[in-house]
Amino acid sequence: MAARRKNPRLWAAFAVTATLALGALAAPSHADEPAPTAATAGLSDPIPEKPAQSRTGLVLTEYAQFPKSEPVPAPTDPRLMRHARINTINELPDGSGRMATPDLNGTLYLTDPGTAGKDTGGTPHPYLDVKGTFPNFFSGRGLGQGFGYAAFHPQFAKNGRFYTIHTELASKVTQAPDFKQAGTTTYHGVITEWTADDPKAAVFHGTHREVLRIGFTGQVHGIQQIDFNPTAKPHDKDYGLLYLAVGDGGQGVGNSEPQNMALPHGKLLRIDPAGRNSANGNYGIPADNPFVSTPGALGEIYNYGIPADNPFVSTPGALGEIYAVGMRDPHRFSWDTGGSHRMYLGHIGEHAIESVYEVKAGDNFGWSEREGPFLFDKKTTDPCARIAPLPADDAKYGYTYPVAAYDHDPGAGWDCRSDVGRAIAGGFVYRGKDAPELRGTYIFGDLVDGRILAADTHDMRRGAGLAPLKSLMLYDQATGKKVTMRDLAGDQRVDLRFGTDLAGDLYIVSKANGKVWKVTGTRTFADCKVGNTPTTHTTGADNWAPVTPAKWEFTRRETVLTEPGVSRPGPRRPFEYAVLTAGPRYSNVTIEAEVRIDTPVDITNRDVIVVWDYNSDTRFQYAHLSSDNSIYPHNGLFTVDNADRLRIDDQWNGTYGAPPAIKDAAWHKVRLTHCADTGETAVYMDGSRTPLITGTDPVFSSGRVGFGSFDNNGRIRNLKVTGTVASD
Repeated sequence: MAARRKNPRLWAAFAVTATLALGALAAPSHADEPAPTAATAGLSDPIPEKPAQSRTGLVLTEYAQFPKSEPVPAPTDPRLMRHARINTINELPDGSGRMATPDLNGTLYLTDPGTAGKDTGGTPHPYLDVKGTFPNFFSGRGLGQGFGYAAFHPQFAKNGRFYTIHTELASKVTQAPDFKQAGTTTYHGVITEWTADDPKAAVFHGTHREVLRIGFTGQVHGIQQIDFNPTAKPHDKDYGLLYLAVGDGGQGVGNSEPQNMALPHGKLLRIDPAGRNSANGNYGIPADNPFVSTPGALGEIYNYGIPADNPFVSTPGALGEIYAVGMRDPHRFSWDTGGSHRMYLGHIGEHAIESVYEVKAGDNFGWSEREGPFLFDKKTTDPCARIAPLPADDAKYGYTYPVAAYDHDPGAGWDCRSDVGRAIAGGFVYRGKDAPELRGTYIFGDLVDGRILAADTHDMRRGAGLAPLKSLMLYDQATGKKVTMRDLAGDQRVDLRFGTDLAGDLYIVSKANGKVWKVTGTRTFADCKVGNTPTTHTTGADNWAPVTPAKWEFTRRETVLTEPGVSRPGPRRPFEYAVLTAGPRYSNVTIEAEVRIDTPVDITNRDVIVVWDYNSDTRFQYAHLSSDNSIYPHNGLFTVDNADRLRIDDQWNGTYGAPPAIKDAAWHKVRLTHCADTGETAVYMDGSRTPLITGTDPVFSSGRVGFGSFDNNGRIRNLKVTGTVASD
């Protein structure tokens, strides 16, 4: 698979020399751009569409607990003080069912299938001591330093070969890196090939050799992942080629190195470990890599199958190893092992944008001229003005933009200059058997707060804008309860990662407590058997009990709150409401109706409420449907239990809640479903199949329903109430 190039070693060596001799060799699609104008600079909410709450929850079964490990040297950064800095979990391609897990602190573990099969793992055991092999190994500085990843050759069962990344302290290494950034090199990222004498052995014994060594100036954004394309077959050109996600060393924010085609930094590389035509002679450069640039060899390139109009075909000095360009921190990449075989990459942003790209050969993701689908302004001195809209002539630069993305949502007390620490954890397209409804869904998350997000691959199309995202719920298989990754990890910083097996099933990893869970099924939120007992009389004054009767009117179709309520003594709760006294008390219940807020739309805090589980004036629950979602009392689910209302919905993050439920003077359909046994409640608006608001609180076993507001006026019509008659 080695490239047939003229003087390949000499040419690749020239690329290294070009770093120092020529400075930044810019990608052809990049051009100098003016800073954004004041009128367009400083987007405060670049992606206003937030992930919708999915009703689907992943059922997680604990798979493995890894032993505690310590970084070397001892860290001062608390983010490195984890139980075990496990980075992923993936199945060996040898039919054994064994799962491999690298710990950044230096050990490669294997986990055998458990006694109950692949849903439960056994106890992980050390397979290879990477830290002990290399005397200059270090993992105690920088978030990604240490033993980061292991990739097993697709023919590991026969050839025993696999590959690892580890870091070494540059000040203790006498060997020069194959490539390095400008400035003083801080550490080396090293790719090593290992050959096991017996691929079936429980513990590694064999040989190793160095493949590639890259020097980094900073302490972050190193070589994040290496891997083989699992969709490639032995006759494919991609078979046996190793991909490397190389970060910008933390330097791209201040320079143009991610666009420098003579450097591997900020790039996705593809090499042939079996070849030898690289500058160091330890690996090969595939002939069909998009930036292989033998001057004047267009005919040869046609023979290799590279399109003649590829923008990098004739870029003198460009590294042939490069597959794609313009990255800050390419965290994780994977392939859809289903029909599309598309490659996706999760990319950690600098200022605000976390992105998922579909990757093709020759792509330029734009960093550090772009962050996600926005202009990144390096020239501004205003830290709040770094993200701006794209220029009108953006198409001429040829950048590739994300197929999915989300932005940072700083909590209360943070401003635009604050790094809230959120970062994408790239994932996988689910192709497993345990959750068939998720097949074809790209599942990823936020490595800090542990949110699990999903996008349908049918929506993730290049050039089609950003795919809508959903936030997935989680259920602990052991307890049956809805949980968060923070609950399971026992820490506010989850340090989330993902893994997969050969069947396409999904695994979720946390460094916080060194545990791995397997997705063993799904559960639908608020999906109880509600019951079909109706309340037949839902209009008329005789069927309602208002707090203040004089403020209400009752017609043949509508129940109308004509005047705003006023605050009353006792716990903080809605000022004015009416309880439906007709019909039975319900445990499980569904409330369907149309509601309208009659208060003028220029009032910012307009609302109506829908009540369920009403037991008394100080003991009930309600859904607050508001035109505002930016303060604690608005647009969410609440419990009043002889104390001030307590917010219980999943959407509130301390700064805002779900998108506003009602922003105009029109009628809106609302459907609320409540399951008494679990306390799960979901609110749907205007016929959507996706709940706008969800929450869980089983405090009351049953009650009545109602309608009202805090201090606005509004109305309800076409009210239908069905459910299970309460036995209490």
